[in-house]
Amino acid sequence: MNLIKKNLLTLMTSLFVSFHAQAQSTPPKPYGAIPTARQLKWHETEMYCLIHFGPITFTGEQRGFGDADPNVFNPSKLDAGQIVKAAKAGGFRGIILVAKHHDGFHMWPTKVSKYNISASSWRNGKGDVVKEFQMACKKEGLKFGLYNSPWDRNNLNYGSAAYVDDYRNELKELYSNYGPLFMSWHDGANGGDGFYGGKKEQRKVDPGSYYDWLNTWKITRKLQPDAAIFSDAGLDVRWVGNEEGFAPETSWSTITLKSTDTRPAMPGFIDTKNLGSGTRNGKKWIPFEADVPLRPNWFYDADDDDNVKSVEKLFEIYCTSVGRGGGLDLGLSPNKEGLLHQNDVEVLSKFGILLKEVFANNLAKKAKISVSDTRGAGKQFDISKLTDTDRYSYWATKNNIHKASVQLSYSKPIQFSIIQLRENIKLGQRIDNVKVQIFNNNQWEEIAEATSIGANKIIRLKSAQTADKIRILISAPVSITLSDVGIYQEPIKI
Repeated sequence: MNLIKKNLLTLMTSLFVSFHAQAQSTPPKPYGAIPTARQLKWHETEMYCLIHFGPITFTGEQRGFGDADPNVFNPSKLDAGQIVKAAKAGGFRGIILVAKHHDGFHMWPTKVSKYNISASSWRNGKGDVVKEFQMACKKEGLKFGLYNSPWDRNNLNYGSAAYVDDYRNELKELYSNYGPLFMSWHDGANGGDGFYGGKKEQRKVDPGSYYDWLNTWKITRKLQPDAAIFSDAGLDVRWVGNEEGFAPETSWSTITLKSTDTRPAMPGFIDTKNLGSGTRNGKKWIPFEADVPLRPNWFYDADDDDNVKSVEKLFEIYCTSVGRGGGLDLGLSPNKEGLLHQNDVEVLSKFGILLKEVFANNLAKKAKISVSDTRGAGKQFDISKLTDTDRYSYWATKNNIHKASVQLSYSKPIQFSIIQLRENIKLGQRIDNVKVQIFNNNQWEEIAEATSIGANKIIRLKSAQTADKIRILISAPVSITLSDVGIYQEPIKI
């Protein structure tokens, strides 16, 4: 009888060990809200440009009243290719064109309104700015997106239900005739004074209900299912809450939107206080976009030719936007000729060169890497995943291990100023906190701390450090998954 019990206990132990081993060789379960397929594609894009160009470029305003003569728009050398190539040289992967700004001038030959590009003498009334940028993006291999302003200061019907029909018909034209889009971009401009077909008056709308956004966005979902929808409370991408191009140090991709009204949280009725920070364990995965113009203003002004942001400033913006798990949307403004000014072209080129230089040499690949725990016995979740080129392969810990460390050891000291980390966001935003240490004077010294790792975290040190051992301490409420570790050195001078 004792022998039977002993054999049964041995069998049960064996089954438990086998089951436990099998469980640890399978992927961890997702944690919290996770991104959709279109959001993953958006995260992978990282940087894109927003092009502001139209009659406002020629009138010297930043918000047209809606009464400019269409013939005002007459660029003598419009070259969408020059603009797209400059963006590409800067490392940007997409272009969003302002197809219609608040002045209501349509940059394509729409059938909805007479106030469009065909009413100008440019290209003998046969031009289509949207098409030219779409084709330039296709040629250069950049993604293409569109913004169509919901506020229209020219349309006589603005403020009535008839205008909402007009707006939706404009979207249908844009989403049907200009190829696949990676973004459907919307802002919160909602009413005020305008021309309105000659009425020249103030018109106010209820921003949360007038456009009936949830039904309006069904047009996007039907005609452009892969396009990420952006707005302050966008379905896919949220606004960061400023136009300076940065997010807070802690900025979660998950968020719980709060309403400023009795209605559900949506455009026009959201509390903007946590747009930048997001919400730890938020109900929805809605990452942020940080938008900022290359110049002081969104539309071209000759007075700003010497006020283009520096390469150093752009890199700072990059580290506080893309480097905090979001996307960078940089505003470009063609001049009256229809070209980017040479100062803009030069700084974009130098910025692109700098990005390549900074991230060309991942010093983590030269280290001997060790970890405190690994999930499973095979290579599926081992340390080799930390320095490969796949942002979704990952090192992972066992289910019950919520604190772990990654150590990088070198045969001789290295100098570095940037630590880059990525999670496999397909499994959610799992990591609560990381601490970065170096071994100095026979003890571990903390040099940086960070939260909200997510799709990308760039920890930019105030000064370069020299060490032969680097340790990253990680904590999470669940098993840890880390996709990438990067150690880089910025050029001494930019």
